[in-house]
Amino acid sequence: MNPRNQYVPDHVIDQDASSPPPDQHRSGLRLENDGAAEPVLPNRHTAIAGGGLLLAGVALAAANMRPAVTSLASVLGEVRDSLGASSTWASVVTTVPTLCFGAAGIAAPLLARRMGMNRVVGVALAVLTAAMLLRVVDGPWTVLAGTVLVCAAIAMCNVLIPVVVKESFPNRVGMATGLYTTAMAAGGSAGSALTPWMQHSTGSWQLALATWAVVALAALLVWTMATRRGTATTRAPETKVAGERRSLARSPLAWAVTAYFGMQSLVAYVVMGWLPEVFKGAGMDATSAGALLGLLLLVGVPINMVLPPLVTKTRGQSGWAIGLAVLTASGFAGLLLAPLGAPVLWALLIGVGMSAFPLALVFISLRTSNAAETGQLSAMSQSFGYLIASFGPFLFGVLHDVTGGWSGSLITVLVIVVTQGVVGVFAGRPRTV
Repeated sequence: MNPRNQYVPDHVIDQDASSPPPDQHRSGLRLENDGAAEPVLPNRHTAIAGGGLLLAGVALAAANMRPAVTSLASVLGEVRDSLGASSTWASVVTTVPTLCFGAAGIAAPLLARRMGMNRVVGVALAVLTAAMLLRVVDGPWTVLAGTVLVCAAIAMCNVLIPVVVKESFPNRVGMATGLYTTAMAAGGSAGSALTPWMQHSTGSWQLALATWAVVALAALLVWTMATRRGTATTRAPETKVAGERRSLARSPLAWAVTAYFGMQSLVAYVVMGWLPEVFKGAGMDATSAGALLGLLLLVGVPINMVLPPLVTKTRGQSGWAIGLAVLTASGFAGLLLAPLGAPVLWALLIGVGMSAFPLALVFISLRTSNAAETGQLSAMSQSFGYLIASFGPFLFGVLHDVTGGWSGSLITVLVIVVTQGVVGVFAGRPRTV
């Protein structure tokens, strides 16, 4: 047999070659309609897609997944005052990202099957670039409409890029996921830390927010170059199992991963949408509050680079989920009891704890046996997960309006973080859906 045609299981992820892959029958063989098993072989598209240019495209696309949200959050008060908008409007704006992520996440697999994953990601990056410019040209409703388009575009990338990673870098999932989440954390940190500075320097929040369209345009150009040689028409993988219709909705493990993804997303978007306002409510100036959010997101950059490769080398990930939940809860407890007592420490604790996001992405890969299941679980966890998360920013703001303070909002988040840790124990067990 030609060595290049030897079967390599999809499930082998940064593991020692001597370790037998779990559930080898399902992970390495594709069953066609006649029931005959045949090895899953690398194809021409995978060889092209797995190159360094696509890896750069993945990183740049990831770098655009958070600045659109964190940049607006860091100057939300100034935008609201400038437009004469209400606090309810601000709560809706902070809720829009997760609602769009949930709704658009359902559509992403359908579009990918018709157009190809890489093409959908490219179109999403084009829409993202245009929408980031659109949302600053007029009043509060234009900001809201532009934010809807921005977040819908991001949602497409959220769902499909993990599948691209699974298919294009099957033996380097930990490394590729680490690069993806690191770029995402760096982009989010830059959006939060630099936008208030740009707004102060230019005197225009519109110009400060529109600047981030340049990053989206760069991602679009690199992605187009990386996928123009034939991978743009690659269809999303479909499960081909004779006589069997698998529905992840019947899998408790799939729901555990979905719930974990939803709760960590809820916490993350509460932090990105409201943390500067919490610090400002305690008496901190806007620039320092934005810088703290930037620091919180920046600390995730090195952690997100090393965490996925480490996690993929451990048999189970329950301990990781518990540890990250403890750190996040400690940071929120500090915010609740003494927000200005040690604000840098609280930001660092929450920032490290928010590495639950790359852990959630690793769950999607490790709890599935092949790219088809990864696509299913990615769509399920992100669509339902973001719908769960959508309640967080809105509820956080409403509780503040009702109580006149942040204590009720922070206590609610603490309860969610504890629940997240418990669910992570189940999602982290070494098995597949």
